[in-house]
Amino acid sequence: MPLCRFQLHATGSEIVRLGWVDQEQERVYELSDTLAHLLRLDGQERLRVLGELRRSAVATFPLRSVVMRAPVDEQEVWAAGVTYERSRDARIEESTQEELYDRVYDAERPELFFKAPGWRCVGDGQPVGIRADSTWDVPEPELTVVIDAGGEIVGYTIGNDLSSRSIEGENALYLPQAKIYHASCALGPWIVLREELPDVSDLNISMVVVRDEQAVWSGTVSTASLHRQVEDLIAYLYRALTFPSGALLMTGTGLVPPAEFTLQSGDRVAIEIEGIGKLTNRALRLESR
Repeated sequence: MPLCRFQLHATGSEIVRLGWVDQEQERVYELSDTLAHLLRLDGQERLRVLGELRRSAVATFPLRSVVMRAPVDEQEVWAAGVTYERSRDARIEESTQEELYDRVYDAERPELFFKAPGWRCVGDGQPVGIRADSTWDVPEPELTVVIDAGGEIVGYTIGNDLSSRSIEGENALYLPQAKIYHASCALGPWIVLREELPDVSDLNISMVVVRDEQAVWSGTVSTASLHRQVEDLIAYLYRALTFPSGALLMTGTGLVPPAEFTLQSGDRVAIEIEGIGKLTNRALRLESR
């Protein structure tokens, strides 16, 4: 039963609640806790607390009556780059500093960068952003790891790392502007706990982009093509950083549309990861400020 954050859309309430999803019964059970608190606990204590919370659920709602929100509250979201051969090739394709990406792909130290605070993330069904000052934009589907304060894996969700390839391609130092902006990080629909998905070494990741009810791009890749070990990425992230309420780490993408493709306002992006679920968002070009 995945862990989620949700709202009651029928009531119009702005309150975001923590819950469990019973997919077979198509119901959500509200839990009297926060994700931040659970990620402060060690593994055994967290499982004990989750067991108690499940037995004393505050309320239950039909799945159709709720809206899933990004499964993140006080956590930072970080991302790893150039972890698949295709992402390395795409960076070389867009960049004037090709040698940088060849070198980081084979280096011992991975590329890690800050992606978003929790409040800037969007969930399933919410629009993702396209920068107004960008001309070449892509969604990037990624297995995303939920990590506790001690650096242990708690579970997994789906991430969409929206990226401006035109801005990043101008200069590698523009990476933050290409990656970090309003609604550039989608997460969801929920967190599948590690106990329910113990092996993520060979999961299918698929993405389809639909425009005017026609698929304009689709692809599939396996996490078996991931060039880095998930545990190694986490170890580097936690080397000189502390995350008192845990963190989320996007592990990179192996699906990058070709150079002639760019995301357009109104496109629907659907990402599915085997064993986790499906994350769907419509793209929206942001207004220049």
